[in-house]
Formats: sequence, C-alpha cells, structure tokens
Amino acid sequence: MTTDPDHLAAVEELAELRRCLDVGIARIDGQLALLDQRHGQTDRDQTELAARVAALENTRWPLPAVTALTALGALALTVWQALGR
Repeated sequence: MTTDPDHLAAVEELAELRRCLDVGIARIDGQLALLDQRHGQTDRDQTELAARVAALENTRWPLPAVTALTALGALALTVWQALGR
C-alpha cells in the first residue's frame, strides 16, 4: 500500500479547513451568546423604564389643575394688592 503525496496534501488541507470551520462556528456561537445577553439586558432596561414612566405619569399634576391654581394665586394676589392700597 503506497501513500500518494497529493492524497496526503488533500487530507491536510481538509483538516485545516475543518479546524477553520470549527473556530468560525465557535466564534459565531460566542457572538450569538453575547447578543442574547445584550438583548436580555435591553428587555430588562425597557421594562424598568416603562415602570418608571408609568409611575411618573401617575404622580404628575394635570395641566388644567396647575392652570387653575396659578389663576387663583394671581387673583388672590390682585385682591390683596387692591385692598392693601
């Protein structure tokens, strides 16, 4: 049984291609894992932000109430100044 040099070269090239493919797949797997982790963090941040916005919306004063209080304050100040003179 003789070994052909071309056959050995082809086997070595195929082994090198397989190693390159394995390294590439491992790199892609790592990148996908990192993207999955970032996606999970983004989802948590978005959920937290939505809760904070909802809390702020529940505690804010409605604009008509602020307008009415400002008008009452201005009226009271005007009456006080008119009676004071």
